[in-house]
Amino acid sequence: MNTPEPEPISRERLESINIINALRRGTVPAGGLERIAVGLDIEEGVIAKQLDYVAQGGGDTKFIRGEYGSGKTFLVARALEIARGKGFVTAQVVISPQAPLHKIRGIYQQIAASLRTKEEERALKTIIDTWLFSIEERLMSVGSSGTDDTLLQSATEREIEASLSSISEVNTALAAALRTYYRANNAGDFALAQAALGWIAAEPNIGREFKAKAGIRGDIDDAVAFTFLRGLVTVIHGAGYQGLAVAVDEMETTQGLQRSQREKGYQTLVTIIDALDRGEMPRCYFLFTGTPSLFDGSRGIRSLPQLHDRISVVQDDTFRNPRQPQIVLAKFDTAKLEQVALKVLDVYAKAYSEPDRERVSHRFIRAMIKKITSRFGGRIDIIPRIFLKEFVDILDKCELYEEYDPSQAYDFDTEHLQGELKKEEEAVMVVRF
Repeated sequence: MNTPEPEPISRERLESINIINALRRGTVPAGGLERIAVGLDIEEGVIAKQLDYVAQGGGDTKFIRGEYGSGKTFLVARALEIARGKGFVTAQVVISPQAPLHKIRGIYQQIAASLRTKEEERALKTIIDTWLFSIEERLMSVGSSGTDDTLLQSATEREIEASLSSISEVNTALAAALRTYYRANNAGDFALAQAALGWIAAEPNIGREFKAKAGIRGDIDDAVAFTFLRGLVTVIHGAGYQGLAVAVDEMETTQGLQRSQREKGYQTLVTIIDALDRGEMPRCYFLFTGTPSLFDGSRGIRSLPQLHDRISVVQDDTFRNPRQPQIVLAKFDTAKLEQVALKVLDVYAKAYSEPDRERVSHRFIRAMIKKITSRFGGRIDIIPRIFLKEFVDILDKCELYEEYDPSQAYDFDTEHLQGELKKEEEAVMVVRF
C-alpha cells in the first residue's frame, strides 16, 4: 500500500514546534534557545568570546552561580548551543552521589556518552569515523598509499599512532583501541568494533577478550581519565571540530559527601583549572554550575582555599562582571517573565498559527503571572517553568476553541501539579484549605 508523503515542514517551524513541545513538558528546549532568551546578552557574549579563544587552541572555564530559578540550566543549555554553532562538540555531566566529582573516570564516561554535535546526539562513533575517514582521505590525496587497501590500512594505522603520540605514553592504549576499531570495521567484525567504542567510552564490563585482541592492559581509571580526555579532544579536532565544550551541572551535591571525598572533588576542579591555564588541555572549555551555598558554604568551595582563590570574584550587585571566573545570575523577575511570554507568542505563531493577541494580551499575561505567583509565596523566580507550561496550554486552547476566553476560564489550581513539583517549588507553595 502506498502511503502519502507528509507535507514538508520548514526548519524554522520544526524548531518552533520543538520549543513549544519542550515548554509543554516543563523542560529546556533542545534548540532555538536564542528565540526565548531574555536578559542574558552580556553573559552570552562573554561565553562566545571565550569559545573563540578556545577555538584557536586555548583552554578556558567559567563557573555559573545562581539560586534555583535564576536560569542556570537555561544559560548552560544556551552556552552549549552557542558552542555547537561555532563548530564545537559538546557534552553534559551531572554530578550526583552516584556520579561524584571526585570520580574522574565517571566524569570522562559521562562526557563520552553525551557527546553531541550540531547534527547528532551520542556522536562518539560518528566523530571517530569522521576522523578515520579524514586520515584516509589525506593519505590518498598525497598518493602515499595508492589504491592498495592493505597499504592504506597500514598507513592509516601509523597515522593513528602519530596523531596521539604527542599526548602521553598512556595514550598508546587509546591508539590501540582506535586501531582495533578501525581494523574491526574493515573486517566487518562489528561486535569487536562496538567493544572498542565501549572501551574508549570507559563503559563497564568490556571483557578480557577485547583487551587481549587490542593488546591493552587494564581500563580507563581515575589516574588516566584526563589524559584520555585529551586524546579524545585530539580526535574531535582531527574530525574537523573546533574543540570540546563540557557543562558540569549540580555540583552542589558535592557538599553532602564526607570531608575526604569533598576535598578530593574540589581538588579535581583545581586540577582542571590549572591544566587549562598551563595549556595542557587545548581546545577544551568547561562550564560549572552551582548554587551560592556551593561557593560560600562551610562545606563548599570555600573549604579548599586554593580553589576558592582561583575562582573568587569582586562582587558588585549593580554592575556584575561576567568576565570574572564566575557569572553571578540574578533572580528572575516579572519583567523578564513577561518578555519570555511575548517571545513564546512569536514562537507559537511559527509552530502553529498566529495566537489571538486580544485573548492572550499583555494585560492577561501580567494577571496570569500574578495569579500563579500568589500560590508560591510571591516568588517570581520559582514559577517560570510552571508558568510556561500553563501558558502553552492556554495558547493551545485558544487555537483549538474559538469560544475559549482565558480571562474568564483560566484559574490556577495546583492540584494537577501534585507529583511533578520540584522540591524548591513545593517548599514555597501556599496550601489552601
